[in-house]
Amino acid sequence: MFFGRKYNNAYVNNNGLLSFSRALPEANPPQFPAYGTEDFIAPLWTDLDDIGIGKYWYQQYTNGSVLTRATQDINQYFPHMGFSASWVFVATWDYVQTSDMNVFNLHSAPAITFQLVLISGGDFSFILMNYGDCAGTYFPVEAGYDTINSTDYHVIHYDSNGNLPNLKNTSNVNVPGRWAFLVNNGTENVIGVQMKLSSFLDLTQPGNAEVVLQQIKQELVNRGVSSSVEMKLRKVKKTQL
Repeated sequence: MFFGRKYNNAYVNNNGLLSFSRALPEANPPQFPAYGTEDFIAPLWTDLDDIGIGKYWYQQYTNGSVLTRATQDINQYFPHMGFSASWVFVATWDYVQTSDMNVFNLHSAPAITFQLVLISGGDFSFILMNYGDCAGTYFPVEAGYDTINSTDYHVIHYDSNGNLPNLKNTSNVNVPGRWAFLVNNGTENVIGVQMKLSSFLDLTQPGNAEVVLQQIKQELVNRGVSSSVEMKLRKVKKTQL
């Protein structure tokens, strides 16, 4: 289950994109949200391999140490869920900017190396994106994920000219080069947030509550909660400390 839909297939496209319903070989990514008709995950979607020397690997796991590692990682990034992985799918893309196979094998030219990990267990599904060296390219590049009608999406990076930040040092879970997202929870989650404000008036003044809720939402999204999460203020209580 990903993005609320059950899929029996996954397509590892050589353009750095993973799709579910069909192969998507297009090399020029739209900027998210695209409001399209597909669910897809783009660890690094761009024009990667026109000459056929890029390498990629993918492997499915239903037991063993990979599931143990996935369980440990997800419980670290999303505590108090008691998650246990039962299925992991790992896809890795490895390219360098050259037409010389010797240069490719030695990685002696600028490299683009990244990985996507799909993790499921019980009612929960997660995605991890891992980044190694990611040289810039001359083509538009998009990193993140998007869904049917863009009801849920996240942009790690987009640039129409192929410029890339140092992705191997970026993260939303304090692990350089790694991004983690909860993309299916099966049931509605209620998240409680306790916070301290400088003044009680911060929430009682007209319009201030909405600003505070948007700040909380952005922090949750930065930590991997779905961008479609809704924030509602149910009660404001003033206490003495």
